Amino acid sequence: MRIIFLALFALLAAVPAPAAETQLAQPAPGWDNPRKLVLQLTHDDPRHVNNVLYNAVNVQKFYGQDNVKVAVIAFGPGVRALLKKESPVADRVASLRDYDIEFVACGNTLETLGRKEADLLPGVSVAAFGIPEIMERQLKGWLVIAP
Repeated sequence: MRIIFLALFALLAAVPAPAAETQLAQPAPGWDNPRKLVLQLTHDDPRHVNNVLYNAVNVQKFYGQDNVKVAVIAFGPGVRALLKKESPVADRVASLRDYDIEFVACGNTLETLGRKEADLLPGVSVAAFGIPEIMERQLKGWLVIAP
């Protein structure tokens, strides 16, 4: 009997617990009150860049495209992921732009790299400085995550 109990206990322990539902803060996100997220892109390592892009997709998947605004703001080495001639993710950036994910490059970094706005992938905008752009968005209610 004890062996049966231990076997049953082992089987139950092996079954994963159901995932808990995320409780939305009020007011709930919607068309007229979307959640707003800035994802910092600060490295040019392809694994890091892809991780940031996956996070953007996952957040949009969770809330629904119309209920969240996502901006990927790149500065420092992260800007390289948004350059036409260097981006390892140019196709993904184009695809995510089609889903209203915004991409912003730091103008100061572009200048340091000797690049211009024309060197960026289509649809990428430029802020004069990346960190102040993030700070000002945060003061306007955007949440900032540095994956």
